[in-house]
Amino acid sequence: MKEIVLPPELSQEISEIYQAMQEEYELIAEKVPLTCSGCPDNCCDSYFQHHTYSEWAYLWEGLRQLDDETLDRVTEQAKEYVQQSKAALKAGKRPQITCPLLNLEEGLCALYQHRMLVCRMHGVPATLIRPDGQHMRFPGCFRCQEIVEENFPQETDAPAMDRTLLFRRLAALESRLMGERRHLYPRVKKTIADMIVEGPPTTATPHCER
Repeated sequence: MKEIVLPPELSQEISEIYQAMQEEYELIAEKVPLTCSGCPDNCCDSYFQHHTYSEWAYLWEGLRQLDDETLDRVTEQAKEYVQQSKAALKAGKRPQITCPLLNLEEGLCALYQHRMLVCRMHGVPATLIRPDGQHMRFPGCFRCQEIVEENFPQETDAPAMDRTLLFRRLAALESRLMGERRHLYPRVKKTIADMIVEGPPTTATPHCER
């Protein structure tokens, strides 16, 4: 097995995609208006799964920049997260566990510059046109929904972040990273904790062609 590493140009591109997401998020949040200041909730205990090898590899770029003490702490917290989430899912419950990357003392993500797509977009209303042409709309976090209800006649009147182009750019980057055999490899469906515990993504034995 060979580790999947982002070439410098793809690492730069994913950074630019993330920056574009951040700018669009801030624009919509200002229009809603939505701020995380004083919010009683913590998005970092939401159960999110991530779906690309490119983000997984980019996450590990960031992990390798941590000092040994921080990386050890994050790894141990990730192991606990995996155990607890498996137990919750087995019991038919949706896990609500603090992300292993969150520094509880500081209230900050240990990999803020490398945080993933879902982490960056959660909160504001959003729209998406799927590859099959279906239009989707997401109302945002609970606090956003309360603000929208107070300030707009209907939920669909509120400004929304269009995720379509950004998702397409990330999908195109994923294709360039994985090449023509992309469809042969197992689909990614992992939490950040899974990605930390399992180590960097690798070119594991692909599915057999049928």
